[in-house]
Amino acid sequence: MKGFGLDEVGANKLKSLWLRGSFPRSFLARNEEQSFQWRENFISTYLERDLPQLGIAIPAQTLRRFWIMLSHYHGQIINYSELAGSFGVSDKTARSYIEILESTFMVHSLLPWHENLGKRLVKSPKLYLSDSGIFNTLQNITSFKELTSQPKLGAAWEGFAMDTFIRLSGIERKNFYFWATHSGAELDLFWKIGGQNYGAEFKYSDAPTMTKSLYSAIENLNLKKVWVIYPGKQTYRLKQNIIVTPLSGLKHPKGTALL
Repeated sequence: MKGFGLDEVGANKLKSLWLRGSFPRSFLARNEEQSFQWRENFISTYLERDLPQLGIAIPAQTLRRFWIMLSHYHGQIINYSELAGSFGVSDKTARSYIEILESTFMVHSLLPWHENLGKRLVKSPKLYLSDSGIFNTLQNITSFKELTSQPKLGAAWEGFAMDTFIRLSGIERKNFYFWATHSGAELDLFWKIGGQNYGAEFKYSDAPTMTKSLYSAIENLNLKKVWVIYPGKQTYRLKQNIIVTPLSGLKHPKGTALL
């Protein structure tokens, strides 16, 4: 079962959901200290008891260190050789560790969209930790102030806001992709419905503006509409088919507010 979503806890709890994550006992804890401690205990139990019960015989400390390292790659395109080299293991071992975490829903990957094989497009997936609270725990972030002042703030927002967006869309996660070129143009989220192409960007910014990547994505992907999701309060248009909207303003049910 999925944990709490923004549609369930309410937009006024957005900061708490982002910091504490979606696990009910973490989100409903009396204070930040108890929430953080619950997540620490969850991680320990997962590594020391749950995985061994599944027949996975990797030392808990080894996989914890690897998981922490992955949290630094949150929202990035996976480079298995770089990961393996940083951790001092083979590419095959690094892949197997990621597969374990992904098959147990602790991380997930987002596949690239590369319909046009003639273009120089990125063809490796992106990696995200599945729960914002677990990400914050592995990064040793204990307060919202620490969350919004840490170096990976943009990636942290992207992962949290993207997960909320996908959940509210009512579309299966497997139908979403990202798009990126080797020249640097990128779109955080891409999907198709009824023969039309759509996209979304996630920006931790007071007032997002047009970027070269957005221009490139609209031109190359023939996007009908793009949402730029940010933490502000106002909804406005950058162009007729590009709408900047607060994450707290996204509505249910089943994507009708998104399309």
